[in-house]
This record gives sequence, structure tokens and C-alpha cells, in this order.
Amino acid sequence: MAQGARRTTGQVVAVVVLAVAVVAFLSVAAVRHGFFDLKVYYGALTFWVHDHGEIYDYLKPGTQYGFTYPPFAALVMLPMAYLPWPAAITVSVAATVVVSAVLVWWLLDPVARRAGWTRWFVLAVALCLAAAFEPMRETVNFGQVNMLLLFLVAVDLLRLLPTGNRWAGVGIGVATAIKLTPGVFIVYLLITRRFRAAGTAVAASAAATLLAAALFPDATREFWTSALWNTDRVGELAFVSNQSLRGVVARLNPEHPSSLAWLALVLVTLAVWAWRCRAAVAVGDEATGLALTGALMCLVSPVTWVHHLVWLIPALILLVDNAVAAPAGGLRRRALLALAVVGYVLLCSRIVWAWEKDFTGITGFLGSNTYVWISLALLVLLPIRTWAAPVDGVPGGPAGPTGRGGATRPAGRGGATRPAGRPGAVERPAGSARESADVTQFVEVDRGSAAGQRHRVAGPLTVG
Repeated sequence: MAQGARRTTGQVVAVVVLAVAVVAFLSVAAVRHGFFDLKVYYGALTFWVHDHGEIYDYLKPGTQYGFTYPPFAALVMLPMAYLPWPAAITVSVAATVVVSAVLVWWLLDPVARRAGWTRWFVLAVALCLAAAFEPMRETVNFGQVNMLLLFLVAVDLLRLLPTGNRWAGVGIGVATAIKLTPGVFIVYLLITRRFRAAGTAVAASAAATLLAAALFPDATREFWTSALWNTDRVGELAFVSNQSLRGVVARLNPEHPSSLAWLALVLVTLAVWAWRCRAAVAVGDEATGLALTGALMCLVSPVTWVHHLVWLIPALILLVDNAVAAPAGGLRRRALLALAVVGYVLLCSRIVWAWEKDFTGITGFLGSNTYVWISLALLVLLPIRTWAAPVDGVPGGPAGPTGRGGATRPAGRGGATRPAGRPGAVERPAGSARESADVTQFVEVDRGSAAGQRHRVAGPLTVG
């Protein structure tokens, strides 16, 4: 058997073994929620369409949980009311799997190309690992919409914005109209001075909201005047599944959580996030901006259930990206891989649930907030990829803070290319990737010459 065929056979066997191991793990570790949230959506829509009730009056029998999303989300989900329950489950699971695969491909395929890994094998392994990831399996088992929202945001930040596409911002706007918390990405666009994309996002969100208001005026009035402010429909802030800063504060004093302490933590977190995002965009690293803002959203939202932590997936993948780009055998590579592995393993472990009933004492404080500590670590420690800027304005790489699509100046010393019109941009190192359509290319430079050196250019939110 040829060496290539043996390698492919080995990779197929490895994927099958890993998939079996993941299935075995899920059979033991995964909690069956019976598509609880999807039942809430389905029941509310059925009550609204077929029973002619008000959608925000519906509560799932035996619970205090009802439909908590804006009316535009109800419009998007409306076809569900005409599907049988098994079909609704199928659509929910299939949509989550498809958008998850595409997002992982966008983030990981450039790493595989740069490292010379077999691309299908890397994707297959990554999807197996994603299936074991607690936030992902919770998203699927609850029938949640988290990955769909993350995908909409990623379309803007990873595909449209880097190329200067005039429609950049629409995905963020639509996601915000479906669920309010992705609106933090509009703030991200504003603080990084992409005003056109921010305006497009605001316009898209407003248009979607007004469309829903025109179609469903009663539901719109009920949502904005009553349902939005009814926190009893969301759940208990001190519940261990709430892995946000608000949850940390609430678990310190469940009866009287300090709003002042929470606001102080939020302000500090916002300051760190803004500083890091501006630094990332200054060198064209849009993917890191996505990852940092995802971590921020998990931290500052009043309620971040475990399934919301799928927004940490980009940060974990980028840790691996940075580790692969670091010198082989070096301390930096080992440290980044260790952080990625530890974060991933903990986020698969359900460790916080060990303190579900009692989170008192120092052990309870540290253990019950484990996922919050991971979000904070990613916000502070995720490296900014100074080599991630686009070359020659081709799609696939992030645009600079001016959003002008990554036009380049002529090659500088050693043939390195540097982005034009972007203060603080960094020349690309030898061997850094660029993408043209679906093909990643490499800037080839003799590693034995000074051309391989880098030179800095002068210049400067709720579950439904």
C-alpha cells in the first residue's frame, strides 16, 4: 500500500475511533434536556398561531419559562408552528450542525493549510471535539439558537468586513433583532471606528424590528413594555449555570446581590476589552476581535447560561492557531496549547455543577465560577495575531480599522508586504498565510536571509 493511502487509512481509523469515544463520553456525561427551549419556542408559536393567544402570555406548562426573544425572532421562527414536532427537532439540530461546521472550517482551515495538515482530517477531528464541548451539546440538547447567531456575526466579521463589502453589518443587525445580546458587536464596530458597518448593523436591526412591529403590533408592544423587563421569565441569577460576572456577584449573596459591584466589574471588563479589540483591529486581526467580543458578551450579560459559552469557540481555536504559529518546542507554543487544552477540557467536564447545591466558601466561589475564570483568561491572554492582516486586498483576511479592504503598498524590505492606510499595521512574516477565494497562499521568503524578519511600521446579552 502506498504511503499516501496508508496515511489516509490511518486518518479515517483515527476519526472513527475518536467519534466512537465521543459518543461513549456523551452517553455518560451529556444531560438530556429533551429540547426544553425548543419546546418553549414551539409551544409559544403554536399558542400564538393556532390558539390565537398572545405569544408573550405563553408559559411552558409547569414552569415560569416563556418566549423571551423580540418579535422579529418570532417572525423568523414562525414556520415552526406549521411543522410537526419531530420535524422541528430535525431542523434545529441540522441547522446547528451545518453552521457549526462552516464556522469551524473558516477558523481552522487556514491553520491546517499553514501547518500542512490534511484539511478534511482536521475538520473531522474538530467537529468530534466540538460535539463533546459542553456548551455545544447543551445548545443542541436544549434546541437553542446560539450557533446560528454566532454564524451571522461571523459572516460579517470574517467574510464581509475584511473585503470592504457594502453589506458588512447586516448579519450583526439581524442577530441583534433576533436576540439583543449580539448588539455588543455594534459597539465593537464603533470603538474600532468601522462606522459604515456599524451604521449598516443598526439599520438592519431597526428594519427587522420595524418589520416585526408592522406585522405584529400587539406582540411588539407587549415585548418592549413588559416581557423584556420580566426577569422572572429568565431564571435565578445565582443559579450555577449563570456563568457571567452577574452570576459571580449573585452567588456571593443570593438574597441581595450587589448591583454596584457588578457594574464596577463590567466597567473594568469593558475597558480591557476595548483596549484589546482596538489593538487587534489595528493589525488587521478581525478574528481575534470576534473572539474577544464573544468572551466579553459572556462576561457582561446579566445571564450567561452554559450553552451561551459557544461564543468562546473562536477564542479556543485561535489559541491553537497562535500555538501552531509559535516556534516548535518553544515555551510560547507549550503555554498556548496548555491554555487551550485546559480550557477545553474544563468546558467539557460539567465541573461547575459540582457546586450546584452549595457554592459557599472559597472552594465554592472558585469552583462554581470556573467558566467565568476561563472567559476572563481568554479575554486577557488571547494573543493578537500581528501576522493576520490581508495581503493584496484578497478575501479571507481581516480589514484594517478604516475598513478599506486591505489594499497594500509595494513590497518593503525582503519582499514583505504591508497593508496600506492602516496606522499601526505590521508587515507579514515569512510563511504567513493569505487566502484567495478558496485557496490559501503563502508569502515565500528565504528563511536564511534577513527577509524573514518582521518590522513594525511607524504609527501609532438572555436565554429564551
